[in-house]
Amino acid sequence: MKRIFSILAIALTMLVSLTFSQPAFAEVSAGAKIFNNNCAQCHAGGRNNVVAAKTLKADALEKYGKNTVEAITLQVTNGKGAMPAFGKKLSAEEINLVANYVLEQAQNGWAKG
Repeated sequence: MKRIFSILAIALTMLVSLTFSQPAFAEVSAGAKIFNNNCAQCHAGGRNNVVAAKTLKADALEKYGKNTVEAITLQVTNGKGAMPAFGKKLSAEEINLVANYVLEQAQNGWAKG
């Protein structure tokens, strides 16, 4: 009888361990990490703390012709106006990841900001 309880206790412990060891939230994407480390100071949640009208929200990206991965990549790489260029700081792959992240967030209303 003790043996059965021991086996059940071990099985229950393993089940609880597996159930609660999974992260509660999905892992942050590479694009999100790059954005948070390089862009969020001015663009947290899709806002623009320097030029308020030029946010990263879908309507503003469309209005200013920045609603494609290519346009965002060009902006991030070369900078423009008050935005500095990141072409020498970030690799082409990192810029592509952040451009895709920005466009995806804009299309989703920056819900996960």
